[in-house]
Amino acid sequence: MSESGSGPGAAKRPATRLYVEDNLAEGQTLGLDRDRAHFLRSVLRLAPGAKLAVFNPRDGEWLAEIDGLGKGWCSLVIGRQLRQPAPEPDLWLVFAPIKRARIDFIAEKATELGCSLLQPVMTRFTAVSRVNEERLAANAREAAEQCERLTVPDVRPTRGLDQVLDDWPAERRLIVCAEWGEARPIAEALQALRAEAGGAATSTATPTATPWAILTGPEGGFAESELDALRKLPFVTPVGLGPRILRADTAALAALACWQAVLGDGAERPPAALAGFPAG
Repeated sequence: MSESGSGPGAAKRPATRLYVEDNLAEGQTLGLDRDRAHFLRSVLRLAPGAKLAVFNPRDGEWLAEIDGLGKGWCSLVIGRQLRQPAPEPDLWLVFAPIKRARIDFIAEKATELGCSLLQPVMTRFTAVSRVNEERLAANAREAAEQCERLTVPDVRPTRGLDQVLDDWPAERRLIVCAEWGEARPIAEALQALRAEAGGAATSTATPTATPWAILTGPEGGFAESELDALRKLPFVTPVGLGPRILRADTAALAALACWQAVLGDGAERPPAALAGFPAG
């Protein structure tokens, strides 16, 4: 397989990326499942010889070439490594489920914003009675493939908020987006939490080792009793998102973006391995 570069005639970075659970190594032959084979053959209309990238958090990202392709099957030959595994922030999004199109949006955008885990929780005013976790996981995987990250968020089974809090790991800080009551502005609160967790960020800082989580409520907001109980927990920090009442999906994205800017990897740039390596 040809090398990458930025000059005239240089090889292009594959536009197609696939997350695979198999171990990856140069020269290895890899078989794809029926759905992935259908996607490459019937949706993207690729053919043997086409290049793509495959990745997982253990082995990083690798160049691959379609060796054979038919109805319901596809084999790849793994080429050279494009990127090595890299650390990412340990950030959970705990959220009350909302209607289908908007919950899909949350899964997609939370993945783009670097969440490591998605945990749907049922609250008192949650209007949705059932969550399709498989669909959420598929949306998260597709978003990871599009946004150049090397990991895919874990999607946990839906549980009651009380159940999740009963099993909460004490070392994981929980930032609660509180639409009413006492709460510091999110930027101010995050700066204070950063100082507690280890000082100011720099452009070369790696993601903090402290595990974090963000909790957002349902379309009807949290019940007063829920917020009262949350404020009493030692690992909880209530934050405010401004004077406007945000939709549940907007609140999740706003909080995640603020967290990444202050406590996460928001100061970093896209991988250097992609510089001068145009997609195609």
